[in-house]
Amino acid sequence: MSSNPKLEDNLRAAILAKPDAVLDDKDLMQALVAANERARGDNIIDLRGIAMQRLEARLDRLEDTHRSVIAAAYENLAGTNQVHRAILRLLEPAEFEDFLRTLGTDVADILRVDRITLVLETTAAQRDPGIAGLDGILAVAEPGFIDRYLSHDRGGPARDVVLREIHQPNRLVHGDQAGELQSEACMLLDLGTGRLPGMIVMGARDPRHFSPQLGTDLLAFFAGVFERSMRHWLS
Repeated sequence: MSSNPKLEDNLRAAILAKPDAVLDDKDLMQALVAANERARGDNIIDLRGIAMQRLEARLDRLEDTHRSVIAAAYENLAGTNQVHRAILRLLEPAEFEDFLRTLGTDVADILRVDRITLVLETTAAQRDPGIAGLDGILAVAEPGFIDRYLSHDRGGPARDVVLREIHQPNRLVHGDQAGELQSEACMLLDLGTGRLPGMIVMGARDPRHFSPQLGTDLLAFFAGVFERSMRHWLS
């Protein structure tokens, strides 16, 4: 007697003990179905098997879509939490200079960007060189600069939030890191009646970090909170 019958008995006993394990094993079931089809011969077409294969393919696609939706939901939740943490940190300083430094340091770290710059438009007579050089966080520009910067390469009116790759780095906006940054998020700020506009620019070394295909709702929310804080400081 060979050992094959004993092996077959053991295998048969294992299958009878846990038949659900066979049914739940996709590869094993496919192998059994394929063996059954070979036993029938080439002159028989199993329409039920073909239908099942198509259903399996659809199920695989649905499962892939489901995983993608879940991953996107988690990513969006993580992004929401980051923005909320950044806003809470931004509301802590009691002095304007600390407020600006927090934007360029702690807030940048929380949002995982390489640089944040606040750009304010002002006339030449109103410029304060001391404030303009505040740790490279605050930059001042002539009236009309922000509109031109936001509408660059588009030719249309400026949008409130612009995400794009950086093709022509602007040293006024990005300072010494102008040559390192590859993408940016630009947010227009309404600082109140009678005041020139402002702009927050977030820069990243990754060219895909701020892609035009990404949503802008969270950044628009961040900009809305920031511009209200700025109105408070400027009042």
